[in-house]
Amino acid sequence: MSKGRLEAFSDGVFAILLTILVLELKIPHGANLAALQPLLATLLSYMLSFAFLGIYWNNHHHMLHMASRINGKILWANLHLLFWLSLIPFTTGWLGENHFAALPTALYGIVLLLAGIAYLILQTSIIAVQGDDSKLKEAIGRDVKGKLSAVLYLLGIGVSLRKPLWACGLYVLVALTWLVPDPRIEAAMDEHD
Repeated sequence: MSKGRLEAFSDGVFAILLTILVLELKIPHGANLAALQPLLATLLSYMLSFAFLGIYWNNHHHMLHMASRINGKILWANLHLLFWLSLIPFTTGWLGENHFAALPTALYGIVLLLAGIAYLILQTSIIAVQGDDSKLKEAIGRDVKGKLSAVLYLLGIGVSLRKPLWACGLYVLVALTWLVPDPRIEAAMDEHD
């Protein structure tokens, strides 16, 4: 399979996930702001999940752009990532429907953590194919943001059973750290082109 075909397939999955995510939003019964209040938790969980899927799509695009070639291991690692990302609409719906209750908040964090691990596996697979002169490896360096994200997810999962809103705050913090693209990857992409 070509790199372009893998990117197109993955982009299609991301588009479907974003569509499924928005379909979970229910139309308010009423034409005033008070009609939105019962949907506030659902809307906030939607916004957070949309941000996470957008971040993954953006970083996935950059990472695949830097891949020189694709092999079977990368295909499976990519599918593994897409599996965990495909659970985000489900956990988002459960989280919003239950107003950030403990168990849905913990499961949301677990899915985010496992998606992060799957992303790391895909990243490692691409670096392995590139060999010792891997531009991707050079660009990510010590991967401080990735390690920090895993720690924050684990903290969030642990905190969620007693203080679910604090856990959601930690998940938001992870999203905020990834909203700004890593300038090293941007520079490496320019060099790669």
